[in-house]
Amino acid sequence: MDGRRRNPYELTDETPVYVISVAAQLSGLHPQTLRQYDRLGLVSPDRTAGRGRRYSARDIELLRQVQELSQTEGINLAGIKRIIELENQVAALQSRVAELSAAVEGAAAAMQQREAAVHASYRRDLVPYQEVQQTSALVVWRPKRPQD
Repeated sequence: MDGRRRNPYELTDETPVYVISVAAQLSGLHPQTLRQYDRLGLVSPDRTAGRGRRYSARDIELLRQVQELSQTEGINLAGIKRIIELENQVAALQSRVAELSAAVEGAAAAMQQREAAVHASYRRDLVPYQEVQQTSALVVWRPKRPQD
């Protein structure tokens, strides 16, 4: 979640609202197929207190995707499960990369602000140091002796 309170009655793509018969109609699959997909862990809907399945719009889309991969692409259910797992992993990693990129950008901005503050605090009356070129000349210094 993003930290903000959400309206408990707000419907999102993740809101489980469809019973198995409606989900089967919307996905074009038989209810028994949905039960099998649930047992295999392909599409796991939320459960009510009475253990009834409730599918979300995202679950319906995933059911359609499973059907497409199975029938059109000829991928077996184990392969489809692995594809779904990898897609979920990629989505999680992309989300994490976005979080880390935002953190890096924030740190870079903070560093630039600190650097600007340091440059602004420089004393303007100081002369920059420049290295003196060394020569091979020898200078002898003899202190004056006090007059007796």
